[in-house]
Amino acid sequence: MPGGAETVDQVCADPEHAPISPKLRALLRIAAAVQESGLKVTADDVAAARAAGATDAEIHDTVLIAAMFCMLNRYVDGLGTIAPDNPARCAMQAQNIIANGYRVPVASPPAGS
Repeated sequence: MPGGAETVDQVCADPEHAPISPKLRALLRIAAAVQESGLKVTADDVAAARAAGATDAEIHDTVLIAAMFCMLNRYVDGLGTIAPDNPARCAMQAQNIIANGYRVPVASPPAGS
C-alpha cells in the first residue's frame, strides 16, 4: 500500500495522533494493554473500541493477535533470533510474500537430471 510504511512509522511514534481511524486507535490501545498483561485490558478499553465501531470479533482478534505476537516474540528472543534491520530487504521480502504467499521455494532440479 503506498504510504503504508510511513503510516506505520507514525503509529509507532505516536499512535494517539497518527492518521488512523478511531476504531483502529481503540484496538491498538487494547493491543498495547495485552502487551503488558491480558489483565490490563479493561471494560473501558472494550467499551471505547465498541463505541468506535469495533465488533466483538475484531476485539477478540485484536487480543488474540497481540497475545500471539507476545508469545512469538519471546520464543524468537529466547532462541537468539535476529531480524534484518534493512527496510529495503523487508520490502523485498514483503513483495515476495505478496506474489508467492508463505510457500517455501522449491529448488530447481540440477541441469541434466
